[in-house]
Amino acid sequence: MPRTAQKGKQTVAWGVERRVSMVKDGVNNPTSRSYDLAGFVPVRILNNNSTHKSVPLLGHFVSLSRDDYAIIVLEKTAFTEGQLKNHKRHQTSMVTKANSDDVTTNLSEEQTEFVNDTYGNFLCVADPEVNQIKVTIIYPATERHIVKFSAQKRYLVEETAQDYETVTLPHIQKEQLSLEWLYNILEHRKEKDRIVFEDPSEEIGFILLPDLEWDGKTLEQLYLLALVRQRGIKSLRDLNATHLPLLKNIQTRGIEAIKTRYGINADQLRIYIYYQPTFYHPHVHFPYLKHDPPGIYCEKSHLLTSVIGNIELLPDHYRKVTLSCVLGETDKLNVKFEAAKSKLNEPDDTTTNR
Repeated sequence: MPRTAQKGKQTVAWGVERRVSMVKDGVNNPTSRSYDLAGFVPVRILNNNSTHKSVPLLGHFVSLSRDDYAIIVLEKTAFTEGQLKNHKRHQTSMVTKANSDDVTTNLSEEQTEFVNDTYGNFLCVADPEVNQIKVTIIYPATERHIVKFSAQKRYLVEETAQDYETVTLPHIQKEQLSLEWLYNILEHRKEKDRIVFEDPSEEIGFILLPDLEWDGKTLEQLYLLALVRQRGIKSLRDLNATHLPLLKNIQTRGIEAIKTRYGINADQLRIYIYYQPTFYHPHVHFPYLKHDPPGIYCEKSHLLTSVIGNIELLPDHYRKVTLSCVLGETDKLNVKFEAAKSKLNEPDDTTTNR
């Protein structure tokens, strides 16, 4: 259980060091740095996501640096079946027997919004056990992190094969974030205890472990990530027929590992690859079908079965096809696409002599 601090009926989960270190400059050493949330000085609210009940805050840990930015993401945790099982156990036909451990027994009614015949809405305060906030810290936060979490206009970009070569690829080569944190995992320097499954093959091997967004315990929000051992592949664009054994191995053995460890079948998993990815090293997402994490939409996620099928039909499919992606207004890649579009639309300066 994470250490918690209570203020009234609201509980904040402080056990965040492991998740923090996964994104902290590639370093994963929970004993090397501590975060004093009371000493966090907010600068501004980056966003307020009502769908995922999360708020990212930009600011500084003054005890660490007044220059480096930090992002704190506060996210209300979901209910779990485990929290509600006592309530279920005491249900008989249409009558629920009161129990001191029931979630509803411990609700405190704060405000009545309306009551109309058979319907009513109320605002209540729940027991701290079911009212926790997950805290994720990114430090130091780069400009790309800030853009990612900021509320801004977003645009659907149709990237052609030529766009990739002239705009996206040069951008990746120049702006790639450090992958040291990922290599730490692949080389067992960090997070070894979090590995769910590993295939050590350098050609078709991978490591399967909980994604940053999953606490590793709440089954309803299961979300695993397969990190490929093979280097040199940047994104979906690089995948071709030579990578089919790798992709099929991830699909088959990833599904088997999740079934063995968590008892979840293949038809309850949503397995996909991002484009554009968050980081440019091959990885495959394995979230539970019950869970709807950010990024599952059709313009970003490509089902692994479809990727394999497309490559089997046309080995260089992803080198030729136009791919959609969503970019924020201030994203550097979007700025470069806009610049390329403006240049293309410039009038020809040459004149014709008559």
